[in-house]
Amino acid sequence: MAREAAADDRVSIGQRLAHVRERIERAAEACGRDPTGVRLVAISKTQPPERIREAYVAGQRAFGENYAQELASKAEALADMSGLEWHFVGHLQTNKAKIVAKYAHVVHSLDSAVLGRELGKRVAREGRTRPLPVLVEVNVEGEPQKGGVAPGELAELLAAVRAESTLQLRGLMTVPPAEGLAVARRVFEAVLTLRNLHGGAALMPELSFGMTADLEVAIACGATIVRVGVGVFGPRGR
Repeated sequence: MAREAAADDRVSIGQRLAHVRERIERAAEACGRDPTGVRLVAISKTQPPERIREAYVAGQRAFGENYAQELASKAEALADMSGLEWHFVGHLQTNKAKIVAKYAHVVHSLDSAVLGRELGKRVAREGRTRPLPVLVEVNVEGEPQKGGVAPGELAELLAAVRAESTLQLRGLMTVPPAEGLAVARRVFEAVLTLRNLHGGAALMPELSFGMTADLEVAIACGATIVRVGVGVFGPRGR
């Protein structure tokens, strides 16, 4: 175990990024997709700014954060890095919408009409020149510990988001149960079906699912965004 950890410590973030990009390319080609149609968001929660800088030097530009205050802190600490793009991927409470409206370039986890209205209002107050791109999180398995709208309530929420002029609906997001690749595939396919039932790729071009362990399955199921943390930065705490 100690020897494995030591070997892991010798792998740079740049090397990890290269490996993840290779996995994405191979997975896309295996199912006949253009690899450029899959974006990598490096999940940087709990990572210090200097490690994000290391990933930036290696060519990564899109980073995902789970907590509003951590997003704000890092966005300010790294404001000198041009082209950096912040994705908010965690559960968002309405009282944190103001922070996210100020710093996020994309929000993946919108899951209620109330949140949509608050976020839209806060985006307007920030005076942003363009609508904020958002994805609606779907809780396919009805897991009580997770955010996300139930599939049966999706149509109503999509309509509410589209009614907010300061938000731009881009697609759907999900997080599958940690129960193996077969379950992940079932969940991803369900979200793909939901996208097709509610306007298809023309109205919602983005599908955000797939992480370090299951990104190949996600890409085979149509993911356009994969969110990878451990694969890029290594086990938390390193």
